[in-house]
Order: sequence, then C-alpha cells, then structure tokens
Amino acid sequence: MAKSKTTFFCQNCGTQYAKWVGQCSACKEWNTVVEEVIQKDEKAAWKIESASSTQIAKPVLLSDISTSKEYRLNIGNIEFNRVLGGGLVPGSVILLGGEPGIGKSTLVLQIALHLNLRTLYVSGEESEKQIKMRAERIFPNNKTCYILTETKTQNIFKQIKEIAPDFLVIDSIQTLHSDYIESSAGSISQIRECTAELIQFAKATNTPILLIGHITKEGNIAGPKILEHMVDTVLQFEGDRNYVYRILRSLKNRFGSTSELGIFEMQGDGLREVNNPSELLLSKNDTSLSGTAVASTLEGMRPLMIEIQALVSTAVYGTPQRSTTGYHAKRLNMLLAVLEKRAGFKLAAKDVFLNITGGISVDDPAIDLAVIAAILSSNADISIEKDICFAAEIGLAGELRPVQRVEQRILEAEKLGFSEIYISKNNKISLKNSKIKVVLLSKIEEVIAKLF
Repeated sequence: MAKSKTTFFCQNCGTQYAKWVGQCSACKEWNTVVEEVIQKDEKAAWKIESASSTQIAKPVLLSDISTSKEYRLNIGNIEFNRVLGGGLVPGSVILLGGEPGIGKSTLVLQIALHLNLRTLYVSGEESEKQIKMRAERIFPNNKTCYILTETKTQNIFKQIKEIAPDFLVIDSIQTLHSDYIESSAGSISQIRECTAELIQFAKATNTPILLIGHITKEGNIAGPKILEHMVDTVLQFEGDRNYVYRILRSLKNRFGSTSELGIFEMQGDGLREVNNPSELLLSKNDTSLSGTAVASTLEGMRPLMIEIQALVSTAVYGTPQRSTTGYHAKRLNMLLAVLEKRAGFKLAAKDVFLNITGGISVDDPAIDLAVIAAILSSNADISIEKDICFAAEIGLAGELRPVQRVEQRILEAEKLGFSEIYISKNNKISLKNSKIKVVLLSKIEEVIAKLF
C-alpha cells in the first residue's frame, strides 16, 4: 500500500495548504482549514475498456472542426428546458443548488419520472420507500425510472454498468464517497474526487448527469469552488417557503444563456410550470390602493409584469427605517436621495418600506420609475390607475434613462390589458398599430405632474 499523504483544505473555499493555518488567505475565514488524508489507488474509478479510450488526442485545425448544432434532449418541462437553453445536452453535467426544503429533490424526481428515457435516480439521503411515496404523488405509473440508495461511487458504477441508464441523477453530491480518498463524505477532497469520476463517466459514455448540491449558510454551494468550474451548468433553485412560487436561475451555462429564468408553483402533486407568471404576480384586487405601481421587467428573454408596494409613514424613532423585500436597499436609498434633491420631497424623516410581491427578487434597473411612483403614491395617499405601468431607469440627475428591449415590455403590457406605459423619451420605438398609449417623459418632475 502506498504511503498515506495528508494535506490541509479550507472547508469554506477549498484552498489547499501544506500545513495548518488559522486563517484562510483566500476567503479570509478563520478556523476553516482542516487536515485530510488522501490515499489514491493506481486504478481509475471509472474506466472504459475500449480502443478509443487509449487513443492519444491529436490537434485538429480550427477550420476542420464541425460546427453542427448539438443534439438536445427534450426533458418534457418547458421551464427547465428554457433555463438549460433548449434542452439537455448529452454528456453534460448539471449542478442544481438550493436551500433545504425548497423542493430540489421534488423537481429532479419529477423530471426523472416524466423523462421518456431509462433513468437511474441515486439517493444518498432518502430510502426507497420515501422516494416511492413522493413518486406516487407526482407520477405513479412510471416504468423507466430506477431507484438506487447508495453513497459509494464504486457500487454506483457497478449498477450503472448493469442498467446502462440514459440519464443519471445524484441526490446529493455531498453524500457520496470514494474508496480512493480516505476522508469523510462531504469533505473537500471527497466532493472533488466523486465529481471528477462522474464527469469522466459522463464524457466517456455521453450520458447526461444531474447533481443536487447542498448550500452553505451564506447561500453558496457547499464544497470547493472548483466544483462549479468542473460542471457544465450551475442552476440555483430559490424561493420563499412562505410562498408557493419557486424560481430556477442559471448561474453558469456552457450551452445557453445565463440570464434565463423558470418559474414553478409548488403543489401537492409536484411543481407546476408557470407559463404566464405576469398574471400571477399582479394583484387581483379591484379596489384602487395607494402605494402600488406596476413595473415591466425582463428576466432573460422573458418580460414580466410585477407589482411593487410601498409604504411611507412618519418615523416614530429618531432614525427613519429603510426596509426592502426583493429589492436592493442601497438602490432604494439612492432613489430617495434623488426625490429629495431633484423633486423636493422631504422623505428624510419618514419610514419607507418597499416590497416586490410574489416573493421574487428583481435586479432590473428598469423598475426604478415604478418604485418612485409607488413611494410618491403612498406619501400623498393617492392611488395610481390600475391600467398604468412603468419601465424606465432613474439617473442621479432625476432624468429618465432608456432601458433595453422596451418593445417587448410594451407588448407584454398590452397583452395584459394595460392602457398606458411610462418610458424614457430617449427610447427608440418602432412599434406600429399598438393599442397601448406610450407616454414619453424625460424627468421625474414630468412623471409627478402626470400622475398626481
């Protein structure tokens, strides 16, 4: 047996050290460097015994490389297909992260059950009966999905050779361990080695793999940062447990856009796809309420209409409160300073609370105008007409700045029955025969005069 080798890893970021140190020089965290024993066998964990695996790679001229479009597998889920960029690429490795209890296992099991391929679902966290109980609620008549409760990679690969699945699911990568690494499951070296074995299998056999990953209390995927570099696609599944909606975002995608978004609704029989989220994110209240405004935003290529609520009240204590849900607090402070300086509103001594309805978070600066409209509506206690929406960024000089793909936003607002949309005068619009009234403005003062 080879001599055992020990090394030190940071459990937070995966940086390797030759000796123990108190503070990690990479992530600046204290007491995260631990010693791990590494002992590798000469034999590879996954080995394809064929002539092609022993061939040496040779350089190829760039002009000789085929540029034909890659073949994609339709996984039968419109929202998941959209986030992946049009479907599942054979041989790709996807990493799905999310908070505990958010619905990662439910989403992946639902995809595995509805996929018309031979699927192997490997679970290191649940028993076969537990998975069966969930599968009965989602899709009870599946005949192509195999369940394996195992955490040792060598045993998993033995079952893979017997079943020869077309799609492999690992729930989760932090529970696997390999005999060639002498450390506990979930450690830096085990996660890296198990992922490397699975990636080698995926590329050698052209089998797509979906990995579920745990996250840390900071919201990052647990394990070394190199884990996200190794895989082809990194997806984030997020949402508020108090709401039924879940959002699937793409953080990295070698085969598609990283700005796409998928929305699901949690139900008793699984996750339902939300094809038109704008209608769900808008209030169905017929009465006019002050402090609400509708913004037209974009998530990837998809336009969304979201409702913004604001509450402005007199500060009870000396320091006024600034609280936001689903919106950047620093961005709110900037907009309040613009209102104070450019429009003359005295909000420095008032509490301001802002909420994006539906439990989603929005980074699009195009909702700035709707945020200001909601704040002024609450401050004056005057409601805004329900058929008016907004799409403009606010500059520090109080000017309305143009936003990208404004025509998509206008068409989405028209489709949902809005009669007016307020945008920047600098936006170039080439729409014809549009039924919605487009109001072109250049400054905040003009918006205030129009609305109030």
